[in-house]
Amino acid sequence: MVGLIANIHLDLVRFMRLCVLLFCASSLAIAGHAFSSEATSPSQASGDEQTLWRLERAYWRDVEHNDLAAYSDLWHKDFLGWPSVSASPVRKDHITDWITSQTAKGLAFKTVEFKPAAIQITGDVAFACYWVTFSWVDKEGSGSPHTFRITHAWLRSGKDWRIIGGMSMPESENPAK
Repeated sequence: MVGLIANIHLDLVRFMRLCVLLFCASSLAIAGHAFSSEATSPSQASGDEQTLWRLERAYWRDVEHNDLAAYSDLWHKDFLGWPSVSASPVRKDHITDWITSQTAKGLAFKTVEFKPAAIQITGDVAFACYWVTFSWVDKEGSGSPHTFRITHAWLRSGKDWRIIGGMSMPESENPAK
């Protein structure tokens, strides 16, 4: 009987050692995966952030050059947004209305300042928030500057990003902090 108990005890010790080894190996594998994901995510996010801020600046450059084709190419076919100049939400087929309504009066768009606030990228979706100050100027270059808060939701399709949603509002003269 003592021999049987000794064998059971020895088997139990071996089993427990095996469990500890499996636990340690699993923990190392999980930690290695987590560290490798963390090592690549910031650089990827940083690259995506740079791409998106470049696209946001291109948006305003396209408006300034009145390049409606390039401007329209930034938008996803299923876009829905609510610009401050519209009484109701608009789809892609009306995204240039705010530009053409001013250029038809002989006014030209001038960007004064582009100021990023924040960006959040989660997988293939990004949300960019920023301020832009601009003027619609006449032939003499006269026009009052206006600052707007802009939010754009971007959707990645393959390697391309397109604006899928957004909203804008005029910045108050004394914004809450």
